[in-house]
Amino acid sequence: MSQQQAIGGVTVLIVEDEPLVLDMISQELTDQGFAVLEADTAEAALSIIESGQTVDVLFTDIRLPGEMDGWRLAATVREQKPELPVIYATGYTVERASQVPGSVFLKKPYRPSAIAETIRSLMGGNGSAGAA
Repeated sequence: MSQQQAIGGVTVLIVEDEPLVLDMISQELTDQGFAVLEADTAEAALSIIESGQTVDVLFTDIRLPGEMDGWRLAATVREQKPELPVIYATGYTVERASQVPGSVFLKKPYRPSAIAETIRSLMGGNGSAGAA
């Protein structure tokens, strides 16, 4: 888990168990001016949320190691933060038809820049100081 300095004031919690994918997403979002928190399991992500760190957007893979998948993580987090935007990502066929309300689904493979665009859209176009 690590945090980059915020430029645009929006902090994204990335939950991804593949280290290369996590690094790619983290680098792209950092380059786009977002603050980034990283977790490789749902349990680690919950620890970040429960620690009181600011999280403005949850970006989670659906299939994660451990007891909790991305669907359950999002539902659990939204119990505490009902307005938190959620972006789901997976390379597999979506197993559930219902997502958490106020969420977006990205099918892998996706362009790294699509994540930043999606975050800006969820945040009403104000996702980064670097956004034009």
